[in-house]
Amino acid sequence: MSKQQETPVVIEVEHLNKIYRLYDKPSDRLKESLGLVKHPRSKEHHALRDVSFSIRKGESIGIIGTNGSGKSTVLKIITGVLAKTDGKVKVDGRISALLELGAGFNMEYTGIENVYLNGTMMGFTKEEVDKRLPEILEFADIGDFANQPCKTYSTGMFVRLAFAVAINIDPEILIVDEALSVGDVFFQMKCFHKFEEFKSQGKTILFVSHDLSSIAKYCDRVILLNQGVKLAEGNPKDMINMYKKLMVGQLDTETLEDLSDRSELTMGEAKPGSWRENFTVNPDVIDYGSHDAQIVDFAVMDNYGSMGTILQKGEPFSVKARIRFHEDVKDPIFTFTIKNPKGTDITGTNTMYERVETGLCKKGQEKVVTYTQNMDLQGGEYLISLGCTGYAGDEFVVYHRLYDLVGISVISDKNTVGFFDMNTKITVETIQE
Repeated sequence: MSKQQETPVVIEVEHLNKIYRLYDKPSDRLKESLGLVKHPRSKEHHALRDVSFSIRKGESIGIIGTNGSGKSTVLKIITGVLAKTDGKVKVDGRISALLELGAGFNMEYTGIENVYLNGTMMGFTKEEVDKRLPEILEFADIGDFANQPCKTYSTGMFVRLAFAVAINIDPEILIVDEALSVGDVFFQMKCFHKFEEFKSQGKTILFVSHDLSSIAKYCDRVILLNQGVKLAEGNPKDMINMYKKLMVGQLDTETLEDLSDRSELTMGEAKPGSWRENFTVNPDVIDYGSHDAQIVDFAVMDNYGSMGTILQKGEPFSVKARIRFHEDVKDPIFTFTIKNPKGTDITGTNTMYERVETGLCKKGQEKVVTYTQNMDLQGGEYLISLGCTGYAGDEFVVYHRLYDLVGISVISDKNTVGFFDMNTKITVETIQE
């Protein structure tokens, strides 16, 4: 029996449905409820349609999707805040949930009174909350405001207290809905440190976030929702790439196939004399877009102009992309990104950020874009992505994207902390007494 099979399921969602009835005006709701109309005056809105998934003990699961996809609705049903229309939800373990800001808090009560109120709602005795109170107040770090009514709190103070309560009452399952997007960098650091601590203790985390970097970093598995339907679930990198295609309307939600115009292959076969014949293209490259503009060649060059994927830390290097235009494109945006193997964006830029005017690119033209910078990343393995995007009126358009196109290796004899070396010069002085 595999380790995953041995690990118990703590959340089981089966064929979950949630339907709302929408009325054009309040009087229609009243007439229908009193049976005064022959035909229904309401329309059905399916917030969730036949959603099923299971979560095992110790997993960190993320839910992503477009606005209105049902992410928060799923969490509210699991936590009992919202009633389901149909289906089954089974939870095995004590849940602590941080959903909508203010849920479960009385704004007239002081912070401390709300700590006891929430503890009681979760089944703790006063004595049990007494033991946890110092740790909760220390984590929230709101000082004397703990004794003031919550209606006097700033948004940041409020979320600090709410998260401190949720995470310090020894839950077996933590459910969070976008709460970490509020608060300063120090508070967010404390929250994510708690996430790591929870994971190391074998506890279960389920959270919704639009921060794809956090999803990639903290999740073991990701569930992708769209318009109330579960499209897919899998590893964070694959689900994030699928979500990005969904966002620009280039994912078939029935077959999950790429809707890009594939009349021509990504870049065709490498022609003799082309730059890319010097490189091994990632066989799992993510390729999509309308192909009105198409990346047909690329290169990575070191400080001496030599092509290759081994770069020396501390030296300049360049990435080149050749783009062919199959239609007229006004003001295209050329993009370049470096990711780590987990799919987290490490750094990148584009012509819009750099304020480089690209103008009107005519059908049949080709452009060569060169990105030149110093290699200040730590030694290690990375992936390069290229793209050409833009706007048609107010609508964002992806003409061509090549995610994880080619791998590079950075060679270093000195690594510092984190992703980047800030090239710090250190001086130490002895002060004579």
